[in-house]
Amino acid sequence: MKDVVFMFEVHQPYRLRRDININMIRKAFERKLNVDSLEDLLFDEEQNRAILERVARKCYIPATRILIDVNRELKKQGKMFKIALSISGTLLEQSIKWNRAIIDIFSEAVAEGFVELIDQTYYHSLASLFPTSDEFIEQLAYHRGLIKDIFGVEPQVAENTEFIFNNDIANIFDRLGYKVVLTEGVDHILGWRSPNYVYRAWNSDLRVLVRNYRLSDDIGFRFSDRKWDQYPLTSDKYADWIASTSGDVIFIAIDYETFGEHHDPSTGIYEFLRWLPSKLIERGVNVEFPSIAAFNHTPKDFYDVPPWTTISWADERDLSAWLGNELQRSAFELYLYLEPYVKAVGGVYLDIWRKLGSSDHYYYMATKGGSAGEVHSYFSPYKDVVTAYRVYIEALTTLAMMLSETIMSNPQKYAIHITVPPSRAFHFYLAPGKPLGVKCRNLLELLASLQSVPIESIVYHLKRGDLSAWLRNTLFLDDLAMKLDEFAKSMEYREMVKQRDVIRDKVIEIIKQTLFYST
Repeated sequence: MKDVVFMFEVHQPYRLRRDININMIRKAFERKLNVDSLEDLLFDEEQNRAILERVARKCYIPATRILIDVNRELKKQGKMFKIALSISGTLLEQSIKWNRAIIDIFSEAVAEGFVELIDQTYYHSLASLFPTSDEFIEQLAYHRGLIKDIFGVEPQVAENTEFIFNNDIANIFDRLGYKVVLTEGVDHILGWRSPNYVYRAWNSDLRVLVRNYRLSDDIGFRFSDRKWDQYPLTSDKYADWIASTSGDVIFIAIDYETFGEHHDPSTGIYEFLRWLPSKLIERGVNVEFPSIAAFNHTPKDFYDVPPWTTISWADERDLSAWLGNELQRSAFELYLYLEPYVKAVGGVYLDIWRKLGSSDHYYYMATKGGSAGEVHSYFSPYKDVVTAYRVYIEALTTLAMMLSETIMSNPQKYAIHITVPPSRAFHFYLAPGKPLGVKCRNLLELLASLQSVPIESIVYHLKRGDLSAWLRNTLFLDDLAMKLDEFAKSMEYREMVKQRDVIRDKVIEIIKQTLFYST
């Protein structure tokens, strides 16, 4: 029997204040305000709360109530209209803070048994695109923990932010123990194949369900479009389309806000949702959870998406919605630059950085035309792309400024916790153009490497000032860099090479004394 899977994306970001002023924030901190106030100075709490409460009133609560009532009636017939919900951590955070009724009704729906919860990145971020997978894995774990704490379940199915997907991302999901991953059915990846089948991730047993974007967008984008040749879309008509569509699994995925927010209740969207379950059942359509549908059928093939052709469900089904122009890419580069430092300091700084990492901030900076541009404008809280970029860069700059002041106040305390990405690691050379293939991303790796690399390499970097420059510019260890420079200047090259073990031990001693024994 053919299965139909419905998944609804539920997400709200933390939007930024439009009047961020770095000088104002600096003056505030000069008055020794608590660091917790930085979040209030960056994020627009009033707007975020107002939007959450509006969407809760128009969508989250009434739409979920419709589904609860429908399923209670269907249970009398031994039937059920199953759905999957992918709820971001930021949406759940805001709901706990400002509107517990959202949590309550989602919990009621889960308790009724017709909801399967899906894992995603906690902050609905682009963490899967970082140079290393650490942050991506951490955000999945945080989301998984929050879902268990609130709803008492541990999802077996996952999706990445905005269905961003490639073979490497699938491999991470597989290693983390997920059984099914959800993503987009992209024409150039599918080729002649249909999206309406179960696939396997490349070189993996991980099951993949790919979205039928045409049938999904009929509800998500076209439902209230009076110019559409199929308007109005009724539950009878849509159920007929589903029933007549061939394949094993038809996967429909849309924003949950479709029901009452994107399409106003006056369009008839509530009635569509209320009657669709019974119309599908009348036609013998089996509506199933993704975790079950993916194993009801044998995978047809691999869904092979190399990293250089990463897909998503937005715009041209690629990454251009978030990283398609220079504004977005430069903002993302600055954001990535801060990662090792916010993770060394932690606390409020790390939480703010992660909230700034939500994909929405980059989505607002897109310079798209046509229908894609209209969608970006619809979601953006800003009047134009330049304002979106300015506000975001000011927020990142403010965070960087405060972070720098915190680290510089006690660099030895934080430096030991800083691990930079591979692109900013220290590389050992014997001579110009002669790399040793040894790289260090943090101080512990540096100390370990200094024990084993040839003394000629240590001398080479000491005399050139490479080691001190890396410690000064990357780890903010000015005092340590100065001591190494002074030591290097105090000895001739030949003398340094002669005293091989003495030099090695002296460099290691200087680093250890500065870091671990400094008062």
